[in-house]
Amino acid sequence: MPEAASCAVADVTAGESQYLRACRTVLAYAEARGYRGYTKHDGLTSPALHALAGSNRWLRMLAIQLVMRAPINVRPLLGVRPTINPKGMALFTRAYLTLYQLGVSPPRAGRDWLAGARNGLDWLRAHSQRARGYAGECWGYPYDWQDAGFFAPANMPNCVVTCFVGQAFADAHAVTGEPEYLDVARSACEFLLTDLTVLHESPEMKAISYAPVPMTWVVMDTSALAGALVARVARADRSAALQREAQRLLQFVADKQTHYGAWYYSHPPSDSHITHDNYHTGFILDALLDYTDATGDARFLDHYRRGLRFYREQLFLLNGAPKWRHDKVYPHDIHGAAQGIITFARAARFDVAHRGFAERIARWTLANLHQPRAGYFYYQQGRLWTKRFTLMRWCNAWMAWALATLECARRAVRE
Repeated sequence: MPEAASCAVADVTAGESQYLRACRTVLAYAEARGYRGYTKHDGLTSPALHALAGSNRWLRMLAIQLVMRAPINVRPLLGVRPTINPKGMALFTRAYLTLYQLGVSPPRAGRDWLAGARNGLDWLRAHSQRARGYAGECWGYPYDWQDAGFFAPANMPNCVVTCFVGQAFADAHAVTGEPEYLDVARSACEFLLTDLTVLHESPEMKAISYAPVPMTWVVMDTSALAGALVARVARADRSAALQREAQRLLQFVADKQTHYGAWYYSHPPSDSHITHDNYHTGFILDALLDYTDATGDARFLDHYRRGLRFYREQLFLLNGAPKWRHDKVYPHDIHGAAQGIITFARAARFDVAHRGFAERIARWTLANLHQPRAGYFYYQQGRLWTKRFTLMRWCNAWMAWALATLECARRAVRE
C-alpha cells in the first residue's frame, strides 16, 4: 500500500466487487479465530516431532518437510498448536489500513477498519523481541524453524518478518500521521542495520543476513525488503544517510539481476536449490517500487520493468494461475497467487493492463483456491488434487492484503 497514502480514489457506489466481498469474508474468518491458525513451517511445534527430531538438523528439516508436504492437514493429528504469526498480523493490518483509506463501509456498526488496524498494531508492539537485547524493534516466527542454512528458535527475530511488520507501521503513520507509528518503523530499521550480519559491503552495495546469527548465506530478497523499509523511513526523517543505506541495499539486488530479468533465490545461485520462484520475485519487484516511491530516485525502474516482464511471462500461466517456479508449473500456491495480485495491481500505474492481469489472477484464485461459504483460502492446487485446508498467515493474511490492494488499484484515478 505505500503509494496509496496519496492516491486519489473514485467513488464506487454501484455495488461491491467480488474482490472486496472476498476480502471482507476472509477478514471476518480471521477475526472469528483471533487470527490464530496453522502455518507452513510449524511442524516442530508438534510435541512428538519435536522430541523425535531433538537437536538433529536433518531430522528437524525432515519433520518440517513432512508436515508441509502432506496431502492433507496432519497438524491436528500431531498436536501442532495454532498460533498468531507476526507477519500474518502485519498483513491483516495492512489490509485494514487500505480499506479504511479507501472509505470502504465498515464491517459492522461501531467499529471501523482503523480499529482493526490499531488492534493489530498494538498486538505487534506487545510482541516485539527488542527486549531480548536487540538494537531495535524486531519480530520472528512463533515456532522453531530449521532451514538449510541456519536454525531459528521460536520468536528469534529475522529480517523478513521485521520488514513486513515495519511496513505495517509505516503504512499506519502514512494513513494517520501519528508519530508513534513512525517511531516503531524507525526502530525496526535500527535492528536491520545494526543486528544483522553484513554479508557484502562496498561503497556502492550492501547485503545483510536473514537472521542475527553467524551465517554466510545471502538470500536475495532480504536486502531488497530491508532497503524498501529503510527508504520509507529515510523519506519521513529526511535522512540522506538512511537513503544512502537503502540505495546500497537495493543496488546489491539490482546488480544480481540476470540478463533476462530474473533473480535467483540466493547469491551465489549454487547456494540454494531454489532458482527463480514466484513470490520471492514479487517481493523484490515491490521493494524496488517502494524505493522509487519513497525517494523519487528512478535508477532501478529499468530493473523493475525487466523483472516485471519476466515475472508475468515466466511465473504465471495465461489463465492467471501462479507457477511454482519458472521451470515448474505445480503446485499452484496461494502465496504465489496473492503476491501476483499485489505486484501487478501496484504496477497498474504504469499500464492499466497490469491491473487486468492482477484481476485475472484473482479470478483464477477465487475459482480454484477459495471456500466462499467459510471465507478462507486453500493452500495449494496440485496436478492431481487440491490441498483443501487453510493456513492462516500463508493463505488468508496474504489474500486479505492482496484483495485490498487490488481494490485500491481498481478505484485509482489517473490524475
